[in-house]
Amino acid sequence: MRTEKTDIVIIGAGPAGAVAAGLLRKQGRQVLVIEQQQFPRFSIGESLLPQSMAYIEEAGFLQDVVEAGFQYKNGAAFRRGDKRTAFDFRDKFSAGWGTTYQVQRASFDHVLIKAAEKAGAEVRFTHKVEAVDVAGERPRLTVKSPDGEIYEIEAGFLLDASGFGRVLPRLLDLETPSGFPLRSAFFTHVEDRITDPDFDRNKILVSVHPEHVDVWFWTIPFSNGRCSQGVVARAEFFERFPGDETAKLRAIIGETPTLSHLLKDAVWDTPARTLTGYAANVKSLWGRNFALLGNAGEFLDPVFSSGVTIAVKSASLAAACIGREAAGESVDWQADYATPLKAGVDAFRAFVESWYRGGFQDVIFHPQPSDDVRRMISAILAGYAWDLKNPYVAQPARLSTLEQLCAVAS
Repeated sequence: MRTEKTDIVIIGAGPAGAVAAGLLRKQGRQVLVIEQQQFPRFSIGESLLPQSMAYIEEAGFLQDVVEAGFQYKNGAAFRRGDKRTAFDFRDKFSAGWGTTYQVQRASFDHVLIKAAEKAGAEVRFTHKVEAVDVAGERPRLTVKSPDGEIYEIEAGFLLDASGFGRVLPRLLDLETPSGFPLRSAFFTHVEDRITDPDFDRNKILVSVHPEHVDVWFWTIPFSNGRCSQGVVARAEFFERFPGDETAKLRAIIGETPTLSHLLKDAVWDTPARTLTGYAANVKSLWGRNFALLGNAGEFLDPVFSSGVTIAVKSASLAAACIGREAAGESVDWQADYATPLKAGVDAFRAFVESWYRGGFQDVIFHPQPSDDVRRMISAILAGYAWDLKNPYVAQPARLSTLEQLCAVAS
C-alpha cells in the first residue's frame, strides 16, 4: 500500500473544509482535501448569516461568492398567525457585515471549494476515508479511491469537516447524545411564483404553525424565482400525515393559512426529502493533531441558520491555532479552540431552546419592543454569537429573564 505525506489533510469539501483550506494556503501550508462525494451535490441549508462573510473574506473567497450571483439577504422575517415582525441585520448591536446571501448550497459549496483549489489546495472528489489512526506522532488515514485503490495519507494535522458524515466522531468513538429532542426536517425546492407585495425576497421567512409553537417553516427565496421550503417538527408529529415526504410537507403547510396563501401558485416540481435526528454532539472537539470543524463536531438546529457560520468560525479558529503551532508557539487547543468556539455555540443554543419553548417568539412579537434589545437580538440572528459585548452573548441566561418579562407584558 502506497503512503503519501502532506502538511494538512481536511476531510470534507463543504464550507468548513473549503474555508480552512483557503486560510491554511495563505499560511503557505500544503493542503489536501478528501471529499466522498462529487461536487456540485445537494446539501440542506441555504440561508447564510452576515457574520460568515467575514471568514469567507478572510479566506480570500469574497470575490468568488459575490460574482456567483446569489440572492442578496439583509435580514429575517417571522410570522405567527396575524403577528409578524422583521429584523434588518444592518441595524444591529455588533459591528461587522450586515448583509449576506441566500444560496443553493450545491452551487455555493462548489464556488468555495473551487476557490480553495485556485488558492493551491488539492481536492480529491469521490475518495472515501475508510480508517483513521491518530495514535502515532502524525495522523494516518486509509483512503479508498473511486477506482478501488486503497492508499494511506500521513499528515502533520487532520481536520474533520465532513459535516453530517461525522467521519472522526464515528471512527474514533467521539459521539455523544445532543440533549435535543428528536426532530425531523422535511424540505424541497419549488418554483415559488410568489406575488404578495409584502413578501421580501431579501429576507428568510420563518413561519410558525398556528397550533403548535414548536412546529415552524422556512421559506428561503433564491435569485432565480425559486425558493427552499421546509418544515421542522418532532419526528412523531409527521406520523399524523399520510403519503410521502412531499405530501406530508404540503399537508402541514395547508394547516398554516398565511404560508399556504403565500405559496398558492407554487409549482412543486422537486420531490421533498427528509432529515431526522440531525442534532449532534461529541465528547471532544479536538485530540492529538486533529480537530473537528462545524457540523462534524456539533449541530444544533436549523431554526436560526447558524450551521455555516459555526462551520466557518471553527475553520478560522483552527487555522489560527495551526498557524501558531507552525510558528513554534504553544497552543492549548481546549482554551484556544474548543472553549471559544463553544461559547458562541452555547449562545445560539440558548436562542434555539427559547424558540422551541415559545419564549423567544413572545419576545420578537412583543407589541412594544425595546429598540436596544432588538438590536442585540438582531446581532445574534446575524451570527454575531461571539461578541461578548452583547449582554445576550456574555450571559445567554438573560434571555430567560427577557422571556418572562415579555410573557407578563403580553
